[in-house]
Amino acid sequence: MIMEDLVALCKRRGFLFQSSEIYGGLNGFWDYGPLGVLLKRNVKDAWWRDMVESHNEQKIETGAPSTYEMTGLDCTIIMHPQVWKCSGHYDLFHDYMIDCRESKRRYRFDHVRGRWVTGLKHGEGGAAAVEQKVFITTMETEDVQTALDAAAGHYFGLRKKDMDTLKWEGPIAGITDMTSFDEVVGPDAKRPGTLTEPREFNLMFKTIVGALGGEDDAAFLRPETAQGIFVNFKNVLDSTRVKVPFGIAQIGKSFRNEITPRNFTFRSREFEQMEIEFFCHPETSQQWYQYWRDRRFRWYTEMGLAGERLRLREHEQAELAHYSCGTADIEYAFPFLPEGEFGELEGVAHRGDFDLRSHMEGKLVRQGNELVLEKDAAGQVRHRGSGKDLSYYDDQRKERFVPHVIEPSSGADRATLAFLCEAYTVDQAPTAEKGEDANRTLMKFHPRIAPVKAAIFPLVKKDGMPELAADLYGELKEYFHVQYDEKGAIGRRYRRQDEIGTPFCVTVDGQTLTDGTVTLRDRDSLEQWRVPKSKLADELRARLK
Repeated sequence: MIMEDLVALCKRRGFLFQSSEIYGGLNGFWDYGPLGVLLKRNVKDAWWRDMVESHNEQKIETGAPSTYEMTGLDCTIIMHPQVWKCSGHYDLFHDYMIDCRESKRRYRFDHVRGRWVTGLKHGEGGAAAVEQKVFITTMETEDVQTALDAAAGHYFGLRKKDMDTLKWEGPIAGITDMTSFDEVVGPDAKRPGTLTEPREFNLMFKTIVGALGGEDDAAFLRPETAQGIFVNFKNVLDSTRVKVPFGIAQIGKSFRNEITPRNFTFRSREFEQMEIEFFCHPETSQQWYQYWRDRRFRWYTEMGLAGERLRLREHEQAELAHYSCGTADIEYAFPFLPEGEFGELEGVAHRGDFDLRSHMEGKLVRQGNELVLEKDAAGQVRHRGSGKDLSYYDDQRKERFVPHVIEPSSGADRATLAFLCEAYTVDQAPTAEKGEDANRTLMKFHPRIAPVKAAIFPLVKKDGMPELAADLYGELKEYFHVQYDEKGAIGRRYRRQDEIGTPFCVTVDGQTLTDGTVTLRDRDSLEQWRVPKSKLADELRARLK
């Protein structure tokens, strides 16, 4: 699949638009169009339904160590600044960035890729060409070498027929190991040595709360939804009858001031998360980690991301956060990534008791095998916690403990993007419909997340067919999101619905006038069969499951 084709379809059919496009757009921000908002809402609804609403705490699920309960929260985007100091985000939530003094552009340090190349560089003012070796760079892309070829040709002033005079050395690599940037040509630079040394860049968006606008009024847009759950842990316990083990789920917006947002909606500055914080006894936490890791992976396969493009990868020890007892990523081979590479869809982390302890005691750091309070040079605690007791008392076991936390954290936007990529299909159908071209573009969404569930057509605009089709549309609209379309040839109407992923099309034709049946067409197989109008809603309901 060519990513540009999917991006074009998303705009043409109303899935996604660049934010503020009429003013040139705002990088890292995206608007969901009429179909996109339906698709994303269906993804979120399916997640909430499967993880929270349809959960039966009386039933022991396959692989679960015991019964458990689920509940939900919706927390504010702006929280007390101390939340982010105790969680570690204030000090540690950053990426390294570099600037180019020539192009005035900024890049994320670990996203710049390059390779050594030698060629003849023409001097200024007609000076003789001299052989020069430089480290040519580009930003990560689907085909890094092609981008490097173009950058090298531009730097050395070569025409396409002369590109074979370049001598490439070594593999494609990052610039993280470079001891000096003097020989590095920046991604948009015309000469080497224009990149600055990397420096920390905090990813949290800063804002002001109140009218005075002083430093004491500074706050941050949340970079994740998880902390709202942790600081409300005691409130949930006191206001409900949940008992450990239980999970708190939340869907909501988060904000990260990414240095180089890219790859469509994969890396954005405003995004939506679907997170669960699952609280359990320390003795069973490893079993719960395995359970949630496997269950979340299974959810994606059930929703249509089965196959070699989806994988579950356990983190190596060196990748783990300082507080983590284990982390696994659910990853998808997005088409904009280089061949063989995967991008994170969801992380499932065993966070131990780090979060609840941090909000009780203060910011924790690892010393050896222990998590201890971080202190400054004078021996004073840097960021103090709330001092509130966030432990749990098990009245059956007569035991008090700080629960361990398992965190399945998914991006609603990344999940939606993965479903878009997986659904995009160019089908070489063996038989064209009604004279249409046999090749058709279709979006093979799982019926649960398809934006439009069915489309209703009159075969022709006469003989009472439009009136019957309109009545049927009104009836079905009570149960499903459906569309009515009477414009153009029937084959073209089918193709329009295929391209937006509608699973079923319903056609009112001449036979409907005599026996009350309609034609039902399947998007993927092109199979058609007749169904009585009176049973159509039940038929669709059964097939949409």
